[in-house]
Amino acid sequence: MLTTGVIILIAGLYLGGLFLLAFWSERRAARGRGGFISSPLVYTLSLAVYCTSWTFYGAVGSASRSGLEFLTIYLGPTLVVMAWWFLLRKLVRISKAQRITSIADFISARYGKSASISALVTIVSVAVVAPYIALQLKAVAASVDALAGLHQAATVDVHGRSILADTGFWVAVCMAVFTILFGTRNQSADERQPGVVAAIAFESIVKLLSLGAIAVFAIYGMNSGLGELFDRADWHEGVQRLTTLQEDFETRWLVTLFLSAAAFICLPRQFHVGIVENTNERHLATASWMFPLYLLLVSLFVIPIAISGMTQLPETVNPDLYVLMVPQSAGQTELALIAFIGGLSAATSMVIVSSIAMSIMISNHLVTPLLLRLSVFSQQRTADFSKVLILVRRLSIIAILSLGFIYYYSIGTTSPLASIGLISFAGVAQFLPALIGGVYWEGGTKSGALTGLIAGFALWTYTLLVPSFAGAGWGFISVLDEGPFGIALLQPDALFGLAGWDPLVHGLTWSLTANVILYVAVSLFSRQSPLERLQSAVFINAFDRSRTGVEGAIPRSAAPEDLFRLARRILGRERADQLFADYAKSRGVERRADLPATDPALIVYVERALAGSIGAASARSLVARIAKGETISLESVIQILDETQEAIRYSRELEKKSRELEKTARQLREANAQLTELDRMKDDFLSRVSHELRTPMTSIRSFSEMLVEQGAEGGAAALEGEQAQRFLSIIQHESVRLTRLLDQILDLNRMENGQLDWELQEVDLADIAREAAETMRGLAQNGDVALIDGLGDARLPVLADPDRLKQVFVNLLSNAIKFNDAAERGGAAKVWLELERRPAGSGGAVCAVAIRDNGPGVPPAEQQTLFSKFSRGWKEGSRRPTGSGLGLAISKQIMLQFGGELLMTASSPAGSSFAVRLPHAERALQAAQTDAAPETGPEAGPEAAPEAAAE
Repeated sequence: MLTTGVIILIAGLYLGGLFLLAFWSERRAARGRGGFISSPLVYTLSLAVYCTSWTFYGAVGSASRSGLEFLTIYLGPTLVVMAWWFLLRKLVRISKAQRITSIADFISARYGKSASISALVTIVSVAVVAPYIALQLKAVAASVDALAGLHQAATVDVHGRSILADTGFWVAVCMAVFTILFGTRNQSADERQPGVVAAIAFESIVKLLSLGAIAVFAIYGMNSGLGELFDRADWHEGVQRLTTLQEDFETRWLVTLFLSAAAFICLPRQFHVGIVENTNERHLATASWMFPLYLLLVSLFVIPIAISGMTQLPETVNPDLYVLMVPQSAGQTELALIAFIGGLSAATSMVIVSSIAMSIMISNHLVTPLLLRLSVFSQQRTADFSKVLILVRRLSIIAILSLGFIYYYSIGTTSPLASIGLISFAGVAQFLPALIGGVYWEGGTKSGALTGLIAGFALWTYTLLVPSFAGAGWGFISVLDEGPFGIALLQPDALFGLAGWDPLVHGLTWSLTANVILYVAVSLFSRQSPLERLQSAVFINAFDRSRTGVEGAIPRSAAPEDLFRLARRILGRERADQLFADYAKSRGVERRADLPATDPALIVYVERALAGSIGAASARSLVARIAKGETISLESVIQILDETQEAIRYSRELEKKSRELEKTARQLREANAQLTELDRMKDDFLSRVSHELRTPMTSIRSFSEMLVEQGAEGGAAALEGEQAQRFLSIIQHESVRLTRLLDQILDLNRMENGQLDWELQEVDLADIAREAAETMRGLAQNGDVALIDGLGDARLPVLADPDRLKQVFVNLLSNAIKFNDAAERGGAAKVWLELERRPAGSGGAVCAVAIRDNGPGVPPAEQQTLFSKFSRGWKEGSRRPTGSGLGLAISKQIMLQFGGELLMTASSPAGSSFAVRLPHAERALQAAQTDAAPETGPEAGPEAAPEAAAE
């Protein structure tokens, strides 16, 4: 068993190590080498300051008392973080733009930088945070006593001890020293504190690892695994609550889920680490999955510890101490010490960050406004005020920790940790209406926010805090039992007769309902000041560029030297010099003295810099003393916003029209390129046809002249019969060739103009394809090309002209054979004639035959114009056969006349594939009878097999 002195020594060494880590991190960041501290991992771990001693100790106690309800405490933050795009991102964006320092500053800035609202939020926060700090002190003190074997029961009476003998007092002192040394090093409240953030992130790792170690011990140290853990616990009522949902759990679950979600946003410490300390909005995206994972692990670790505590520890042991007592009961002192360090980390991280956040709020919104009203501080020639600010914050840290200790010493030992935590959650939830309404409802007013917050805080105090005080023996017993002045309807725990409700549900329902109703109602019946209207527009439209920078358009003027003296008084000489030097540089001015005498943007710039140190309301008040012409009308504000928005809208319209013009110009360029290409193809076609006409004409002329000359010299008999017959045969062949070319041109022209009459009859598409294959078999053998018939015994009835249909297949097969260069590439040239593979669901409405080959394929540049009459077909390849190039164009027209289609379905260097498709004969007849247009079959997907090219 460890003694109290040893435990305190170990705790002191741990806090000393934490101090060194914070100091080292601070030094690295100052040297520009703290990149890791600004990483999304450290940011996510800093968010785990949410997991306080309530999580470390109280979650196990809550699981033992209430079963699975403890999960709601983690589900709420999980939902908020996963939906970061809608709320957290906006809060961060606004806070960085407005130099926000705390949640009080945020709400105050939204409602016209109201000093009264910021002061009220600060007072509420103090009242709410004090019990929460007491909770941490209670947890650490109880863990020290339990580890030393002094107390293990559910309640511990500290009233018999002197303050100096109380463990919680020394814990508070140590935390105050650490927070003062590192939490108030920067005078600017909105500047990041890398040392503190690094320490908090490290403590989050310690919390998780220590809780995980205890969970593993509970499973495998006190049991042989999860199976035995649950088998041995079937009889225990508390374990059964962990595996089942209690009756009427919905209301309590919804309330605690809502409270945890609200607390994750509204707790001063969570706002500080999540919003003020955020340096990059993209870190929220990482936190959206990493932080829920952290909470999931914590939740999983809680269950085995709770089960082991309920089943293997005496019933007199406080469930909040199961994390410590489970290993200690098994004689694992070292593991119990690890658990203590984890609980200490959970408590210290919360107290440190809460103290920092609360010291900023107390300093900026309660003390500083009062000091600036005193003549000794209100004079512009007063010495550096920044040292006073730091002193005030340090005293505020001492004050808030003292208040937390007083609460702990007087009341904190009588309630479970979860009970105290939920009361605090219900208190900070009163900020939610003004916060959410402030960033999403432009009509929210300062009067509405003040009225709602006052009513909500008052009812929270009356329905939740008063019963807590009564239970601790602080009086209010008669009020709790009989109601004030004996009015039973006003009993704090049964207000207006709502008896029998869960105390938390009862208190939250009354306080938050009154808050929301009054906020909305008063806002609807009150008017915003010009500054409220301006801030409202800026907050609501945080992502709208038309609403950014509008504050600089407000007609205010102040001498730069007066603004400099004000900045120097609040920020100190060094920071003021740097502030104005940066602004002068951004304006292209070398010296501060060269800045224009009237520059509204400079006033906004200085005001926001001051807001980072003393809050928006105090900064506004100070700047207003030297800025002239600040009073503006509501109409002026609206005009500023409307003019800015109109300018942005006009700019966007110009951008849109510019994009449309660019698109039109691009389309015209593409059309021109296509026309140029068609013109080139037409010239090539005419040249090719002329060549094809000239060749037979030359032959006819030459041989005719030879016959004429021989006849003139000695008559036709002068030529040998065989030679004359050969000349006449050549003349006849070339004449036929010439006629065929002219017929092709004329046929293509008449088909395109619809001047040909077709006599269609029912034929078998497969038989026509076979006949064409037999016709081309000789050409294939001469070219050493294997022609493979894969049609089998298929029957494909269609309506067509058999001769014209055969012409299509002959042309396709001829191309596939003539252009196949597989042999030249070291392979075997092949051409396949087969049924086309139809896509699923195409049915039998279309008959299709495919011709594919393993030739060179069609170049991509030629594929778009392959069936054009101006296209030559393949322009690349090892073979360049002659011809008019009209074969594919004519074949395409023939298929269109039959109501079918001819298309290339695939092409690659491994070959090409063409498809001949026609409607089934029955479908074609039905279409003709109903006088419908010919239908084309559905597109078949391209095949992986190769394919032929076109002439």
